[in-house]
Amino acid sequence: MIGLIGKKIGMTQIFDESGKVIPVTVIQAGPCKIICKRTIAENGYEAIQVGYEEIPEKKVSKPMLGHFKKHGSAYYRHIREFRPSFGQPLDDYKAGDELKADLFGNGETVSVTAKSKGRGFTGVMKRHGFAGFISSHGSHESFRGPGSIGQSSQPSRVFKGMRMAGQHGNAKITTRHLAVIKVDTERNLVMVKGAVPGHRNSLVVIYKEQ
Repeated sequence: MIGLIGKKIGMTQIFDESGKVIPVTVIQAGPCKIICKRTIAENGYEAIQVGYEEIPEKKVSKPMLGHFKKHGSAYYRHIREFRPSFGQPLDDYKAGDELKADLFGNGETVSVTAKSKGRGFTGVMKRHGFAGFISSHGSHESFRGPGSIGQSSQPSRVFKGMRMAGQHGNAKITTRHLAVIKVDTERNLVMVKGAVPGHRNSLVVIYKEQ
């Protein structure tokens, strides 16, 4: 599924032809440059490797410096590989080509992958949506606790997977089946319906669905 690397600008709302309000997330998709192509003969799979956000040479590690120079490419901060969909040829893509927001069209469905906001160590009410305890009729000392988490003498332990307090957020999340409402090719902006993971200016990967 071919896609682009970009960043989340934020959320806004637009109106359709009938005057209905549509909440959208604005994503700056690209521009991205194709660094190289992966082939079955050399790598065992087919894909295109794209780079996003150019950086000076002094900020590139030695292994990546050799990789960029090998393919005669500029230096990029972010690199991702996109594999084609089943039966989709890669003959139309060549090293050095630039991919922009016009890769997507109005009405298409896309998927967006990003890292969610980190909430730190949170309790069960925020992390799992527990209701908590009532504020009266005998409740005291604990109002936002998880309640009983184990058993008595048998099996005398806490089962794995028990929903408890802990690290919340800061995880890779993919939101699927988002409709593309509008594409601004001049500014490389893609507006998708609904929310996507991550904070403002966070890195996102947007790609076409089957």
